[in-house]
This record gives sequence, structure tokens and C-alpha cells, in this order.
Amino acid sequence: MLELFYSDRFLLPLPDGHRFPMAKYRLLREAVEERSLPIGHSLTVPEPAGRADLERVHDPEYLDSVFAGTLDERRVRRLGFPWSPQLVERSLRSVGGTLAAARSSLNGATGINLAGGTHHAFRDRGEGFCVFNDIAVAARAVLAAGVAARILIVDCDVHQGDGTASIFAGDDAIRTLSIHGATNYPLKKETSDLDVALADGTGDTEYLEALARALDAALDWGPYDLAFYLAGADPYEGDRFGRLALTRAGLAVRDRSVYRWAGARNLPIATVMGGGYAADEAVIASLHYQTLEQAALALAGS
Repeated sequence: MLELFYSDRFLLPLPDGHRFPMAKYRLLREAVEERSLPIGHSLTVPEPAGRADLERVHDPEYLDSVFAGTLDERRVRRLGFPWSPQLVERSLRSVGGTLAAARSSLNGATGINLAGGTHHAFRDRGEGFCVFNDIAVAARAVLAAGVAARILIVDCDVHQGDGTASIFAGDDAIRTLSIHGATNYPLKKETSDLDVALADGTGDTEYLEALARALDAALDWGPYDLAFYLAGADPYEGDRFGRLALTRAGLAVRDRSVYRWAGARNLPIATVMGGGYAADEAVIASLHYQTLEQAALALAGS
């Protein structure tokens, strides 16, 4: 059973010309409603994340500033979004979706947030269109609840998960793996437990071989009780900002490889969508939908 969580009804209006793709979330949810996944699924609006969950990861002063709308100009500029009450609500729902997906996967289903992947948010600030770090909040929440003791984060967004790496530096309960473009954003990289930095133009074969080696290396830190999979669509060859060259078929194999790797170890896995910046947002949504299909096929044993 796939348990899918969406928050596109809380989409915030952005100024004309803003480059962040927002329609992809609605298009992805509509695809789920209109098409047939290989196995049964539910589609639910998550509850917003609570303050206590956020404070396990984020600095209280930063949270106060976000909620009150008193972020200074420098912080707003680094965040990349203009502040609004809708931004706060949307961000809380997106984190709530990842937390719900984690709980779902630990309870025997496969939980997927149709948004999420805000891995550039640090403890004391947001960056790169990321207000709160959803995977970090969810990981700390399930640890605090005692339903998991060791967690692996597999980040396949084309941009390094710098905020996540910083938050969990030195935390042996949560291990971070990031496979990303070496010269892409962020310019200053943090140190994950395992970083796989790929050259511009890397295609399917080299990428998939590097991912397989990284997943095998991650076994040395296990065993795990839960994995998070950040399945970015931005390594796609048609992405405006990705710089890598994975085909649609290559991305499907990537997703299938991660799900089969987890399934072979009976490892619950919760998925978030991450980035995607193709010029046509319908293309981004279709790549995210492909991730859902691969999750369903893995559950069906195909």
C-alpha cells in the first residue's frame, strides 16, 4: 500500500517571473488522481508540523522570526521566497507530509510526500527555497518517539543536501549520503557522511554505478530502522539547472535501484520529491510520478 501525502492546496502565490516551479505539485497530485498506479494507494492532506518537532532541529529564534514575519533582509534573500503567512503554512504542511510518510513507512506501508526535500535549510536559517528541513525534522521526531534508532538519508537531488549534512554532523544515529553535481549549488559544500560529487554531463551509466557503490558503502553504518529517499527530478538531462545528463529511463532505474536495495534488506523507506526545474512543469511532474510508479512496482515485486 502506498500512502501519499500532498499539500498543493496550500500553494503560495509568488511574484511574476519567480523561477521556482510550484505548479508541479498540483500536476503531480492530479496525475495520481487521474491515472492508475500498479498497487493501491491513499491520498491525504497531512497535518502541519508542530513547534516541538521543529525545535528538535531548528533554532527557536529562527522559528520565532519565521512565524512572526520578522526575518531580516539577508535571511529573506538567502531563503529565496518573500515571506507571507501562506509561506509558513505551506512549509509546515510540507514538513508534516514527510513526518506522516515516515510514520507510514514504519507502520508497514510505504509513505511518500508529494512535496518535501527541503534539504538546504540549516538549523538557524533557510536557504535555497527551503524554510524548514523536512527530513531532519521527521528523522528527529521518529527517534524521539522511540520507533527508530538508526536512520539513513539517501539524497539523490542534484544539489548537495548541505543543510541536512550540517544538522546531522557527528550524529551517529542519522547517516547522510548525498550524490550530487560537483560544481552545482551550493557553492560551499558541507560534509555528509558520504558525498558523491559528479562532474557536469554525467550520464546514466556512470551515475548508476556511483549510486550502487554508495549504497553498498552505506551498509557499513547499518543496520537501519528507516531510510529517507530524496528523489530529485533535477539530475534529468532536460533540467535547466541540473547540469547532469540522466535520461528518463535512467531516472527510473535510479528509483528502482534504491527501492530494491531497501526492499532486499526489509528496510522501511519514506520518499520525498525534491527538486526539478525543467522548463515544462508537466515534465517535472511526470518524472516525480515515475518515482511513485517505481515505488509501487517494488512493493508489487515487479
